Amino acid sequence: MNFIIWLVVGGLIGWVASMIMKTDAQQGVILNVVVGIVGAMLGGWLLAPMLGTGTINQNDFSLAGLGVSLLGAIILLAIVNLVRRGSPR
Repeated sequence: MNFIIWLVVGGLIGWVASMIMKTDAQQGVILNVVVGIVGAMLGGWLLAPMLGTGTINQNDFSLAGLGVSLLGAIILLAIVNLVRRGSPR
């Protein structure tokens, strides 16, 4: 059951991050899930130790954990845009 919740929340985080970064038209549902989950791992590696919280990958479904996961997904999309286009938008 945790796996299904993890996929749904990861997809929602990826979708919100793509809306913020204006890349939603370029990616589908599967890519949103991948962005959400990989972004949560990136946020857990970069931001969670500084903020003292977990991410959705660490079964922390608190508001702070969701925020760190969202910030990680936004950072991931900025890096992808930077490599792809030369500007983070």
